[in-house]
Amino acid sequence: MMLVRLLATCATCCLAFAGTGALAAPTETGVRAADSSVASPEEAAPPRAAAPKPPRAAEVPASPAPKDAPALPAGIPTGPAVDKAAVVVKQKAPPTEPVKLSDDPRPVLGPETFVQTMNAAERYREQVEGGGWGSVPNDATRLKPGDRGPSIAALRARLAAEGDLPEAERAGLAFDEPLAVALKRFQFRHGLEETGLVGPRTLVQLNVTAAVRLKHLQASAARLLGSKFPFGERYVAVNIPSASVEAVERGAVARRYVAIVGKPDRPSPTVETRVTSINFNPTWTVPTSLIRKDIIPHVRKEPGYLARMKIRLFDNTGQEVDPATIDWSTERAVNYTIRQDAGIENSLGEVRIDMPNRHAVYMHDTPSKGLFARDRRAQSSGCVRISGVKGLVGWLLEGNAGPGGPGSSWGGMEIETAIAGGTRVDVRMTKPVPVAWVYLTGYALADGTVHFRDDIYGLDEPGAPPADSGRPAAQAKTAPVVPPKVRVVDDLTTSSTAPARDRSSETTRPVATHRSETRNPM
Repeated sequence: MMLVRLLATCATCCLAFAGTGALAAPTETGVRAADSSVASPEEAAPPRAAAPKPPRAAEVPASPAPKDAPALPAGIPTGPAVDKAAVVVKQKAPPTEPVKLSDDPRPVLGPETFVQTMNAAERYREQVEGGGWGSVPNDATRLKPGDRGPSIAALRARLAAEGDLPEAERAGLAFDEPLAVALKRFQFRHGLEETGLVGPRTLVQLNVTAAVRLKHLQASAARLLGSKFPFGERYVAVNIPSASVEAVERGAVARRYVAIVGKPDRPSPTVETRVTSINFNPTWTVPTSLIRKDIIPHVRKEPGYLARMKIRLFDNTGQEVDPATIDWSTERAVNYTIRQDAGIENSLGEVRIDMPNRHAVYMHDTPSKGLFARDRRAQSSGCVRISGVKGLVGWLLEGNAGPGGPGSSWGGMEIETAIAGGTRVDVRMTKPVPVAWVYLTGYALADGTVHFRDDIYGLDEPGAPPADSGRPAAQAKTAPVVPPKVRVVDDLTTSSTAPARDRSSETTRPVATHRSETRNPM
């Protein structure tokens, strides 16, 4: 009888869970090796409702089982408390935890990255001139340890070509331990899940030609050429193709975070500047470009969108304007300041990391945490959203006087308290921290290990715009870009042709903690 009750309870739980999430497709990646200020539909937080309590068995409504649903095992009760289909169908909720990042202490970007990447490009040029490497057949995805066959010979030769498999192990037809280790090394170098098996995404990377890899290295080195980034004891580096953020201290990665970067049609630009302040409970002033692209189309579809998202309009005198008085069939709304109040629906989440630059981009929290679980994370309008951003904020504020003045610090409790207050709190950093957003599709670490990432914006192709332009690659032929005199950058949320901002804001300032309800610097 106890077994019957236990099975009935499990069936009820299955019914309560069914329909809450779509089937999650198996994935192969992560790095798993290591925004923007306008409320675009994909960035906007959904309405936050109180989580419903799990229904008791007696509260679960009955639903008819499909005709082809198999009968339940004998002894399991049926009726309003149990749904046969719920017992038969097992659904998995979409992943909600961020992908797993590498714990490799070597940073993607360091003082030696340019030289090492150039050296790697020379080695790959020799590889190309020698004929490159062969391809791996599609049936390699069915291989497992212990198998033998010609596909394994092709796989071994391919892994040996880049040094993942020792040359002495190249020959052979067996899927043995050295081959599995070599596959994991290859997967690590390409930001893939280290399974030691040839999954679909691993096969794609295996069959990228040596000539394409050479192009990645050469293009990445060219983007680093002329950089004057002030590597110091502490700095932050974002590699856009990797969609990850590294906090580097004394030459080693102290913290690494999963990130969301700009979409291909709204790319994150390369940036070299400094983090100058932290904004808790930020408001969000929508850039004109996003008013046109997102706000106006969204209000046309859903008139109550602004109210639901706590977005308000102001005229040039600072007076609030009723959205109902605006003709949304036109673009008249761009003449107003459109601002989203601080709160859980705010597109910037609970904290923004300010870093003055000509694109007006920055790093921030987000209410859409589920995106961090995706392997492909080019989802923003140009800014960089960070999973676990409060941890990075704590690291950035080390050495800054806390809210209690000299002698206090910004620990986890102080950060949460500032956020819980609900009003905006701006903290000026005593010593700004250098930050660089780079676009490296091929790069070499200090020890010469070569890594590759997908060219998500197509910037390695001939005629593509500079990575610091903040423009989609598709615009290259129609809108030539004049390289800027400085490499410091801001967000894709504003026009890339906007005049350069006064960089005096990047100078070191004394700490100043204050509360304000002023307009977001964006």
